[in-house]
Amino acid sequence: MTGPNVRLTARPARTGADLDACLRLRHRRFIGGEGQDTDAHDTACDHLMIETRGRLVATARTLLVPDGAALDRTLSAQSYDLSPLAVVGTPILEVGRLCTAAGTLDADVLRCLLAALTRMVDERRIGLMIGCTSFPGADPSRHAAGLGLLGRHHLSPRGLRPTARTAEAVELNGAVLDRRAALASLPPLLRSYLAMGGWVGPQAVIDRKLDTMHVFTCVEVARIPAARTRALRALAG
Repeated sequence: MTGPNVRLTARPARTGADLDACLRLRHRRFIGGEGQDTDAHDTACDHLMIETRGRLVATARTLLVPDGAALDRTLSAQSYDLSPLAVVGTPILEVGRLCTAAGTLDADVLRCLLAALTRMVDERRIGLMIGCTSFPGADPSRHAAGLGLLGRHHLSPRGLRPTARTAEAVELNGAVLDRRAALASLPPLLRSYLAMGGWVGPQAVIDRKLDTMHVFTCVEVARIPAARTRALRALAG
């Protein structure tokens, strides 16, 4: 993928050195300093590398499960009760641990990521994409307008509504005085998911260890608007 000043490529981590680079980038962004950010899910996941001229600029982790009955294998299931999604009979792709070397998700990196995810969706016949989309800072008041926008306009269907497993969660009920400003305050990846018709669960979970908060996010592939699907496939090549 190219832009006016950058050439980006996306590929899976294939070697131990590749994985080490991903885990070290995650540590720098999520924890700080040098080291490896690891958990029990890493060995079951694929690790996506976004590079420019051989330099790692972003990474994300994906986990493919065969259907909704297997969602207990996901990281999302640690924070949310996903039993309402057990009825889903198609493959599900969990996307998580997204981070960038720059600390922000710029438009070129986002497009490269979405292109890579689109290829995965088409190749593996994925029906849902899920994950926990993070907001920087664990203070809900900082994100009140964005959370309120999600609660008013982007909640999950009632029959598929996951709920938080922890008391450290807040309802999505902030005041929305300026809808455009509230939308702009959302993380870029979440805005992209919403443009695909994505939805969120009814609560945001606070993660004080990482000083973030996150919402369960889901994109039903069959419900992505046709124009958006065409644009994503054009990105994917």
